[in-house]
Order: sequence, then structure tokens, then C-alpha cells
Amino acid sequence: MTPTITAFERSPDRGKGLARDMRVRWALEEVGQPYDVRLLSFREMKEPAHRALHPFGQIPTYEEGDLALFESGAIVLHIAQRHAGLLPEDSNSRTRAIAWMFAALNTVEPPIVERTMATLLERDKTWFDERQRMLEARVRDRLGQLSDRLGGADWLDGAFSAGDLLMVTVLQRLKGSGMLDEYPNLAAYVARGEARPAFERAFGAQLAVFTAASTA
Repeated sequence: MTPTITAFERSPDRGKGLARDMRVRWALEEVGQPYDVRLLSFREMKEPAHRALHPFGQIPTYEEGDLALFESGAIVLHIAQRHAGLLPEDSNSRTRAIAWMFAALNTVEPPIVERTMATLLERDKTWFDERQRMLEARVRDRLGQLSDRLGGADWLDGAFSAGDLLMVTVLQRLKGSGMLDEYPNLAAYVARGEARPAFERAFGAQLAVFTAASTA
């Protein structure tokens, strides 16, 4: 059965690939699973029909038969467990890859998102500069730790996995800030992820939605 995911009708990131349906699209492309997309307006995201799928009124969601999921990490994990290609076969390696999925979303992403939201919503506050320096220090702390762990390897733990997929999408949020360039191995790591054919297909599909909406 072909799964259906939800995505923004008009993406707020202007086609940069940062909306979280990108993670799900990429995972599906990596495992060669066709999928359908249902596009939602911001109003539709908050209506009861969508809140029955996602209680917080966000995207993405995932529907396949009688299964409905929300939260991009949970969806990617489901895809990775159901299809070959995103988790190693060896039990210990598989568990470590899942640990990296949690690390990407629970340890690395929160300070990055907090910095972004402060930039968008708090710039006019008198304490913005001081708070921004503090938030950027937190991000750099995490980046330094991740850079040390990655070292000269291509991927976080052996072959490319769902852990790398999520980590790359998290680090992409720093593009344009200059912070990622301070860690050349991490910048190269993100570039390797973006060069994967499955990523390119997923990015192209998401960008096409934004392009169509912006010309409508």
C-alpha cells in the first residue's frame, strides 16, 4: 500500500528544504518506497480532521492502511524498520544508528531551533544580543562535540543510516549562518548527504511544491 504524507501547501522556508516533511520524503526515497503527498494550508493544519492525525496541528503525518503516525523522527524510524537501507542488519550497529537518530533530534536540534526562533521573534528585544551570544555558544558546544566524534569519517557510525539522514537535516538549519563553516568536517558531512541521489529527488519534489505555489 502506498503511504500518504502531509506537507505545507505553501512552505514557510521558501523552498530551502527545511520543512520536516523533507526528512520523510528523503527516507522514502532512500528505501525506494513510492508515496503520495497531501498538501495542507495553515488553516487546514489546525482543523479537526488534521488534528486527529497530528494532535499539535503540524506536519508531517504518515498514513498507511490503518496506521497513522506523526512526528518526523517516529515516521523515519518506522520507514527504516520496515524497509532495508536505512538501518544496519547487525543488532548492535542497528541500535547505535537509532541512538544517533535520537541524538540528532533531542541533543543537537533543540539549541539550533532555539537560536533560529530567537532570531525570528526576539530581535527587537533589548536583551537580544546577549541572549543570541548565549544561544550561539550552546550551538557551538554541540557542533564541537559532534565534529570531534565524526572526525574524518564519512558517516557517524559506519555506513550511511537513518541517524545520518536526521543529523544532516538538523545541521542544514545552520546553512547561511556561517556557524557550520567553522567545522569543515561537518560542512563536508552535510554536503555528502545533500549529494545523495535520494536527497536530490526528495529536495526536488519539495521544491516543486513551493515553486508551483509561488507562481499560482
